[in-house]
Amino acid sequence: METVAGSVTHDPPPAASGRQGTPLIVTEDDELLDDLLRLCAAAGATPEVHRFVHDSSWEAAPLVLVGDDAARRVRGAARRRGVVLVGRDQDDSGVWRRAVEIGADHVLMLPDGEQWLVDRIADVAEGVGRPALTVGVIGGRGGAGASTLACGLAVASAREGLRTLLVDADPLGGGLDVLLGGETAEGLRWPAFAASRGRVGSGALEESLPRLHSLRVLSWDRGDYVAVPPQAVRAVLAAARRRGGTVVVDLPRRVDDGVAEVLAQLDVGLLVVPAELRSVAAAARVASAVGMVLRDLRVAVRGPYAPGLDDREVARLLGLPLAGEVPVESALLRPDGGKEPPAAAARGPLARFCKGFWERALLEAGAA
Repeated sequence: METVAGSVTHDPPPAASGRQGTPLIVTEDDELLDDLLRLCAAAGATPEVHRFVHDSSWEAAPLVLVGDDAARRVRGAARRRGVVLVGRDQDDSGVWRRAVEIGADHVLMLPDGEQWLVDRIADVAEGVGRPALTVGVIGGRGGAGASTLACGLAVASAREGLRTLLVDADPLGGGLDVLLGGETAEGLRWPAFAASRGRVGSGALEESLPRLHSLRVLSWDRGDYVAVPPQAVRAVLAAARRRGGTVVVDLPRRVDDGVAEVLAQLDVGLLVVPAELRSVAAAARVASAVGMVLRDLRVAVRGPYAPGLDDREVARLLGLPLAGEVPVESALLRPDGGKEPPAAAARGPLARFCKGFWERALLEAGAA
């Protein structure tokens, strides 16, 4: 068993089941009840409160908070996941026995475990299920086409009906909303989240962002540069992942504290490398830095190929698994960049590459 923020846990958080609804509080301790109601309010949830167990509420609630005073009264209730035994006496060794008797997943002591409990209640209020499959795209050198691939992956994901968020993590990149033709679209940009601390509501985040091509985009505005602290980056990306679906992040070619926060939450990274020796040499340095944080980094090779190189040779030289060859769409090479975003043509080569990537990645995620 593992001690976390004043609680002892041996199972995943109860919200992992994806059930959305009202948490249940069972206690006769008025002081404890006041604290639990306060924590529920902080998490944006309105609980159901009972002094005794009611079978229908007990079974339906996605999260049950049992006061230590009520442990004896709920011993006969049906065993289920998502039960937290809440107490105050850190020195009471009997609390673990009572937790076993009622089949609790967690034992939590107040006030130490308050933030942990707020997060779990907020997960319930938001109906959190499987977190989003989160993919980062980074160029092996400048101009490698990482932003184009990131946009293409997001457009292809949205076309498949998945909840999709495209995140621009490069404040000096010019803005992915421009690449999507939505620089004037209403919605918040990164500077609005610079003061974020703690937990960001995932539903509120999604609704606040510009909607372009059936996906949500978090990009930068046209104002002066605003530094977003690492803790704000962490909170925003965690909120994005809790909504499920997919999250695509366009990464800069450097690893500072904020980028490290993003890398720590990625499931897969794609390193876009043009197939020529200088690009491979530059990409090796990027891979070395990124690989210190991100375990699953794959190479996506873009032609044309220098003599003696192909996609497999590039992957071998970098010592990375090959994600495939990224095709080039001729429309994106025109001076105006074309009127449609990358991968907008469902039968185009880039769209086919992106669709194939998602099919494989989602299959891998489901098997994990």
